[in-house]
Amino acid sequence: MKALLILTMLTAAMASGQPRTPEPREAATIPVTTLTGDSFDRLIRLLGVFDDARINGDSQLRTIAVYAPKDVVVQIRRLVESLDKPGSEAAIGRNIEMTLTFLRCSPRAAATPSPLPPDIEPVAKQLRAATQYKDIQVWDTVPLHVQEGREATQNMRLPGSVPGVAAAATAQIRIRAESIGRKPQGRYVRFGTMRVDFRVPIPTGTFKNGNDTLVNTQFSYTDVGINTAGDFMEGQKTVLGKVSALDEDGAIFVVVALKILD
Repeated sequence: MKALLILTMLTAAMASGQPRTPEPREAATIPVTTLTGDSFDRLIRLLGVFDDARINGDSQLRTIAVYAPKDVVVQIRRLVESLDKPGSEAAIGRNIEMTLTFLRCSPRAAATPSPLPPDIEPVAKQLRAATQYKDIQVWDTVPLHVQEGREATQNMRLPGSVPGVAAAATAQIRIRAESIGRKPQGRYVRFGTMRVDFRVPIPTGTFKNGNDTLVNTQFSYTDVGINTAGDFMEGQKTVLGKVSALDEDGAIFVVVALKILD
């Protein structure tokens, strides 16, 4: 009887010590539509809390591959969908210091050229070599603070005036830095929106005041701008496409420079 009791206890102990049957696992792919670069990497690190899942992500393919129990896959998918949105906390990342330099250009060489800042002179040299513009002047330099994953806007009145017109030109800037990434050449910022709109007064004629002694200039406003997107390299000046608006043959160029703050 005693031997039977011991055998029963051993059998029970062995049964309780046996490992559970593992829960069936499945493979799934989860698309990521918004988060890229550092934002994508932060998302992958966050998913590390699921220690019973194998997770691999590819920021170029914008895809996360998961191998885990079915209920864990469901949880991961819900978490990714909740964070993979513009403006979410996962999309908010590092700060970026930017500088936009507006250049006014004319094909007619100036009698007394205005000196350019040393960092802009190489850009002007390239423009003179690649285009018909000989007189290149800095119209304005605009510093901007941008945060990864958020939009930055700025409206301004540009200094000076268009020749022959007393009214001032204005500019509106709207920029959205989607993500920060790295290439073999260095770090870069991917911009989903890079838009600069100018409102420029253009002379249309002249008229005299009541006593016919003073001639005033008539003008109308022209709205022009640049709207682009893409990857911009840190520490490299990028020239955006020209805007023809100042006069018949003049143009505006926008030069972009940026630095990522660690």
